[in-house]
Amino acid sequence: MRQLALSDEILLHIDKPARYIGNEVNMVRKDPKAAAIRFALCFPDVYEIGMSHLGIQILYDMFNQREDVCCERVYSPWSDLHQILKEQQIPLFTLENQSPVKDMDFLGITIQYEMCYTNILQILDLSQIPLMAEKRTWEHPLVIGGGPCTYNPEPLAEFFDLFYIGEGETRYDELFDLYKSSRQKGCSREEFLRQACRLPGIYVPSLYEVAYQEDGTIASFHPKYEDVPTIVKKEIEMDLSNASYPRRPLVPFLKATQDRVVLEIQRGCIRGCRFCQAGMIYRPTRERSLQMLKECAGEMLHSTGHEEISLSSLSSSDYGSLPELLNFLIESKEKGVNISLPSLRIDAFSLEAMKKVQDIRKSSLTFAPEAGSQRLRDVINKGLTEEAILNGAGLAFEGGWQKVKLYFMLGLPTETEEDRKEIPRLADKIARRYYEIPKDRRNGKCQITISASFFVPKPFTPFQWASMYPKEEYLKKARTVNEEMKEQLNRKSLKFNWHEADVTVLEGVFARGDRRVGQVILKAYRKGCLFDAWTESFDNQKWMEAFEECGISIDFYNLRQRSTEEILPWDFIDCGVSREFLIREWERAQKGKVTLNCRQQCNGCGAGSYGGGVCYEHQD
Repeated sequence: MRQLALSDEILLHIDKPARYIGNEVNMVRKDPKAAAIRFALCFPDVYEIGMSHLGIQILYDMFNQREDVCCERVYSPWSDLHQILKEQQIPLFTLENQSPVKDMDFLGITIQYEMCYTNILQILDLSQIPLMAEKRTWEHPLVIGGGPCTYNPEPLAEFFDLFYIGEGETRYDELFDLYKSSRQKGCSREEFLRQACRLPGIYVPSLYEVAYQEDGTIASFHPKYEDVPTIVKKEIEMDLSNASYPRRPLVPFLKATQDRVVLEIQRGCIRGCRFCQAGMIYRPTRERSLQMLKECAGEMLHSTGHEEISLSSLSSSDYGSLPELLNFLIESKEKGVNISLPSLRIDAFSLEAMKKVQDIRKSSLTFAPEAGSQRLRDVINKGLTEEAILNGAGLAFEGGWQKVKLYFMLGLPTETEEDRKEIPRLADKIARRYYEIPKDRRNGKCQITISASFFVPKPFTPFQWASMYPKEEYLKKARTVNEEMKEQLNRKSLKFNWHEADVTVLEGVFARGDRRVGQVILKAYRKGCLFDAWTESFDNQKWMEAFEECGISIDFYNLRQRSTEEILPWDFIDCGVSREFLIREWERAQKGKVTLNCRQQCNGCGAGSYGGGVCYEHQD
């Protein structure tokens, strides 16, 4: 009770105390003393961001369905509470019971993006848990990481006891049962980890060792013991229709990034874009049944009171029963429910559906050509022609839309200056299509926003071997686009913005770094780096100092094209897509050859080994 009272007193003196008090609609509060396992689920960013994450909601619901597990949540405290906790030596606490995180059995941290890495150290530090895994005992929680960044866990290897590679629905029950058994038998922490590593999908970094060659590349990476697996294969849930899904999701007190019911309709993507990590690691494509989605939609809207439902997928247009699902939801719209349709291709069906569910005058349409020229779109295997883009835009404008967002990447492999200049030229062609509509049928001026991010090669993509560029070169590329935009006929209808180049450089190091990068992350945190994904908090100078003081070269990780023969830090992971397939796609990219999507042609990527999804259809 002392912890609770102290927390209440503190919360009166900080901004947005609702971030830390819990008691939301559908929150589960259990008696910690009655549980055999206490698990703290952590999203290492502020509450408003973390509460929008579907993965946390799924695990929270799944864990709390077990009578022997008490699952609570914790998010990164903002700087005001951070300072108070440090100064007064108060351990970071959970939302459900205001329990110190250090008293938990597990601290599970979802790692969604690279720029949250210092926030992970913040969580450990404020929880009074040793930052280095080797210094922990049974007095501390087991720190386990999950999420897409675990497909290269090496920069964080020394901070985590174990990682869960893949989808969480499949192995946690076995892990929990093993933990209970190990504690009852009086096993040491090391003995538990030695057994846990033999569960599929579980990676224990302390049980592996790495050696480096004189040029800095990896000479070898192997287990320390014979009974430790050489390869860790990702876990994947094939039967999504019967898998755990939160029918009573948590409802945030504060307005979250996505303040609505999220209905995940499928996982995976058939498209095969060569830059997209999600499109590779979540293969094969698997759909939830229409009946399951109908039931979930009704129950979730009823249990939350939300007035909007979002259909979540990497490519919603590819969901086989989308027309039926949309018709069902549209008919339900009489009850005042709005429908959000992200990740749709802009075709006649999609636009007709969006007209029914959106306020056209307020909403904008999003296209993601990714590259300005057809040549470069073929290199990245986007599968989108200029004709299709312009036709989709024309249909949208005829349907009443006037606002369009266009997403591009700069710094893609083989990119030339001419490719970059094609970005504003394409935007201008789209604007021209709008102004071809008779004036009396337009909704005012056309508004086209061009957003460009700088390309970061990710593990398990065909571009994982590609080189990057220095900060100055990225800015030069952006200026080329900006200058060319001034030459366009409809430049007043065009707006251009781009991602921070400093952040891109760091993302590149973290995405493809090895264990040596961990010391830089630790040094940067101790210098005060925190909330690096937030522009107002990001301090590039401190990061540069950390790299220099640790003697770690950014250029080594970013500026060289890697050989397909090189041992990569993540090569011990089997993500389901074979190295041979990735090399083949890398080579096809160099030649600008397009690879058909998975429904048009099976390309033998290896994901069919899981025996289901789109791959299964082709094998039959």
